[in-house]
Amino acid sequence: MADEAKAKGNTAFAAGNYADAIRHFTEAIELSPDNHVLYSNRSAAHASLHQYAEALSDAEKTVELKPDWPKGYSRLGAAHLGLHHYDAAISAYRKGLEIDPNNEALKSGLADAQSSAARSRAPPPSSSPFGDIFSGAEMWSKLTSDPTTRAFLQQPDFVKMMQEIQKNPNSLNLYLKDQRVMQALGVLLNVKMRTANSAEDMDILDAQPPPPDRKRPAEAEPPKEKEPEPEPEPMEVPDEEREARERKRQAQKEKEAGNAAYKKKDFEAAIERYTKAIELDDEDISFLTNRAAVYLEMGKYDECIKDCDKAVERGRELRSDYKMVARALTRKGTALVKMAKCSKDYEPAIEAFQKALTEHRNPDTLKKRNDAEKAKKELEQQEYFDPKLADEEREKGNEYFKDQKYPEAVKHYTEALKRNPKDPRVYSNRAACYTKLGAMPEGLKDAEKCIELDPSFAKGYSRKGAIQFFMKEHDKALETYQEGLKLEPHNQELLDGVRRCVEQINKASRGDISPEDLKERQAKAMQDPEIQNILTDPVMRQVLMDFQENPKAAQEHSRNPLVMSKIQKLVSAGIVQIK
Repeated sequence: MADEAKAKGNTAFAAGNYADAIRHFTEAIELSPDNHVLYSNRSAAHASLHQYAEALSDAEKTVELKPDWPKGYSRLGAAHLGLHHYDAAISAYRKGLEIDPNNEALKSGLADAQSSAARSRAPPPSSSPFGDIFSGAEMWSKLTSDPTTRAFLQQPDFVKMMQEIQKNPNSLNLYLKDQRVMQALGVLLNVKMRTANSAEDMDILDAQPPPPDRKRPAEAEPPKEKEPEPEPEPMEVPDEEREARERKRQAQKEKEAGNAAYKKKDFEAAIERYTKAIELDDEDISFLTNRAAVYLEMGKYDECIKDCDKAVERGRELRSDYKMVARALTRKGTALVKMAKCSKDYEPAIEAFQKALTEHRNPDTLKKRNDAEKAKKELEQQEYFDPKLADEEREKGNEYFKDQKYPEAVKHYTEALKRNPKDPRVYSNRAACYTKLGAMPEGLKDAEKCIELDPSFAKGYSRKGAIQFFMKEHDKALETYQEGLKLEPHNQELLDGVRRCVEQINKASRGDISPEDLKERQAKAMQDPEIQNILTDPVMRQVLMDFQENPKAAQEHSRNPLVMSKIQKLVSAGIVQIK
């Protein structure tokens, strides 16, 4: 099964369907969690989707499982390189080259990592003409010490603008129309800047102050009167930003009110609040996912799905956090499961859960997907259930069995079990087919299922005992036949089985078997946990020693039924012989 899922993953990867490849490799890992190749392949698929954190996790698991495999270090280096962990990438590639010095992929990866590391260490060119005046806490200290800018620091929009400029000095040009920013720039540069609101500043920055004897203030004032004219224009952008911030703030308040209403089970009020939040701010998809959660609780699944679809679409447009997108997809899948009435209805739900796992692998979502797949399978069985058709298929299987066409008989018995998986007779018949075909493990499984479904069905014990006998587990076969005889003491098939088992056990006790058969029986017995427990039990080890060296103690042990039962198991398994 793991190989099949792995092959599907390889095919999807080769076709560029990396999300499907991840899903198939994940299924393979669940079936074979210690296979290092599966983690390596899934790491490559994650890296192809630029999901480097997930790629790194899988690469680390690969190296943990197979530390001497060069490709694991190639995956590890690629993941680190994608995350810009250049030193770690270089270290990973070098460790791989220690194992395989001629590996071209590792050499190429090392060269790329070293080149990227060199570029990252090169000092970035200063693109701001003002140098580093906006960096560090010194900027805030200067602004606080100046009386004018100290007042500005009480204004949230001014603080936010300065924070943006501090993060990216190149954005200064966007805010130069704001007189407060100009004033702050002057403080930081230790110069007085002319502003429309400061006559004193304007006088200081005049290039040629008027001579003292030329007292014509009327001529000097026109420029002062013209200066305030552009004042409204620079303030338009901050006003818009302030309005937008206010809307976002109001939207968050509505969301909090919606959350409070949701906790109180006041779903109508919660819907109203979340709707207002969406109208105020359409750039936060959490409002949509929250409203979808309310619709889900109210049983309005269609509305829930619509909100989830909008959240996914809008989230991808805005490049929102992938966890939020995953949450919307998971919620959609949950609504689809609630609406499911037949097995096919689960398919879109499983698809939604799978897409969510591709965005973010969340254990809760994984459980929901697995539960949906299980429910789908159970419904398929229920929809396929038809005892009448099952009996027809069983009869067809019986005809083929009589004609010694065992593979065809198995096919019809299998179909009968799909139609009615609770019929012990079909398991018994298919077990007989498997016995004829030499497929003993499959036959044993069917015989045990037959007994599980109907413990009073003697034929099941006969089938199981025969298979155990052919597998040379004579002591276990004897126990099975004896269990069957408790139900039907005169059943000739079971009595014959007991006789054959006793003959073989006595034969083994006398050592009257070939060395090859003895060696085979002993090897098989040593794999049996019950035999292992007997041999490692200190009491039983002393008993076995007493049988060899202390006849008097051996006689005492012979009176103990429990001890003799264990001795008999060892004799039947060919581990010890009684002479």
